[in-house]
Amino acid sequence: MGVASASVAGSTDRVTGDIPEEELFRAQLYSLLSRLLAAAPDAALLAALGRISSDASELGQAFAALARGASAASAADAAAEFNDLFIGIGRGELVPYGSYYLTGFLHEKPLAELRDALAGLGVVRVPEVKEPEDHIAALCEVMAGLIEGAFGDPAPLTVQRRLFERHIASWAGRFFAELEAAQTAKFYRAVGWIGRLFIGIETTAFAMTVSDELDRRAT
Repeated sequence: MGVASASVAGSTDRVTGDIPEEELFRAQLYSLLSRLLAAAPDAALLAALGRISSDASELGQAFAALARGASAASAADAAAEFNDLFIGIGRGELVPYGSYYLTGFLHEKPLAELRDALAGLGVVRVPEVKEPEDHIAALCEVMAGLIEGAFGDPAPLTVQRRLFERHIASWAGRFFAELEAAQTAKFYRAVGWIGRLFIGIETTAFAMTVSDELDRRAT
């Protein structure tokens, strides 16, 4: 599909030297989800994922499951699974677009609102990419770019939060939960698990930034 590699126009240079380690981790996780949801992993990526180390946290357990799945799957297996999940004959088991989750239809008002928001950030879809911007892979790519500074300077948390809360949080957790439970998911079951946990972590973290701002204003 090409969503992750070229879904938006803007600088591809990332200024990572001054970005805190935890912010880089967020960007890397968004980038990984974007890559896996834009196209099936090839043999090289599966091999790299199979070497992931993890800890005892729930997110660590999800990464351990991803590593096991990557070690067990061939590139052909992953490609067939990706096709069944997201492409199919007519459509796959899941439809990974915000408009669909929010309205039941593609190319609806949520996509128009997202395009306006992205335009305000100086982010537009490049002409050769046909997938609409509300594809989950494209949204993960944009979040990674905002964190790392792919579209200029790294975006403040307030800017990241606004895009996340208005255009991702309302449906992405549900999408990842359905991916985790999908009948045809094997390797991608762990991708859904990681995504569901990460959206929950991001939702909680952004809510805490709002609370912190209110506390500062009150003092």
